[in-house]
Amino acid sequence: MTKDRTAMATEQTTANGISITYEDKGAKDAPAILLVMGLGGQLTLWPDEFVDALVAHGFRVIRYDNRDVGLSTRFDAAGVPNLKWMFVKAALKLPVRSAYTLADMAADGMALLDHLGIDRAHVVGASMGGMIAQHIAARYPGRVLSLTSVMSTTGNPRLPRAQKEAMRVLANRPMSGDPEAMIAYSVNAARVIGSPDYPAEEARLQRRVRNDYERGWYPQGVARQMAAIVADGDRREMLKGVRAPTLVIHGEADPLVPIAGGRDTAASIPGARLLTIPGMGHDLPLALVDTLADAIAEHAKGVAVAA
Repeated sequence: MTKDRTAMATEQTTANGISITYEDKGAKDAPAILLVMGLGGQLTLWPDEFVDALVAHGFRVIRYDNRDVGLSTRFDAAGVPNLKWMFVKAALKLPVRSAYTLADMAADGMALLDHLGIDRAHVVGASMGGMIAQHIAARYPGRVLSLTSVMSTTGNPRLPRAQKEAMRVLANRPMSGDPEAMIAYSVNAARVIGSPDYPAEEARLQRRVRNDYERGWYPQGVARQMAAIVADGDRREMLKGVRAPTLVIHGEADPLVPIAGGRDTAASIPGARLLTIPGMGHDLPLALVDTLADAIAEHAKGVAVAA
């Protein structure tokens, strides 16, 4: 076991042919929740308070760095895709190539559960992590006790796009440069896409961004993850086959993935329940930790009771 720079106890294993860094918290005999983070987000983007709240509800909680982010395997040899050209090709309905797929990333999560000896888990994904979680539920139905898709979407090309400022700040992510400038960029980006009714406390935000930068800043991987999202296309047909009890959570003030994405997700999965939260943007604000953890725990425990 190693300690990363944020003093979090993490472990590392080889799963699905790559190295995955993860944290496993809670009683080993408790029902497991697998947390899957979004685009460019390290496992640290799941607030400690959120993880602790789920553990307090009686769950074993696993969070991990996706491939190409944080301390997990980086795909340097694949190069950095030209995102502008990629979006043009997608708009023209031309095939988009990616170094790996969201299905590959779903397989990573399943391989991690295999390593931990967990047969079935509740799967919770945020943003891109929600897309990966959708793949997990569709491709590995026997492994998924329940699905919770947070601030995510279906890939439906007819849905409203991100607000211009949110798209602009993500499209202009610097690949290198002065550390202080890159940290300032990340703080600004978090503000732009964050929850207007629940703004992060400045010192906490600065500390979190700086810790993440020092732990594993890697924007090249973010570009490849974005390519995987674009290449994945429309998931609605796949989602029709999801049988896991599903909860969809979405902020009503999300500037990056508008709430229509959450509504479309809930409409595409048979029996899914939609929970919208006023004033919540594209983040997991500290003020909503208990609201989110309570909703997810209630959903997961309801599944256990029904079973």
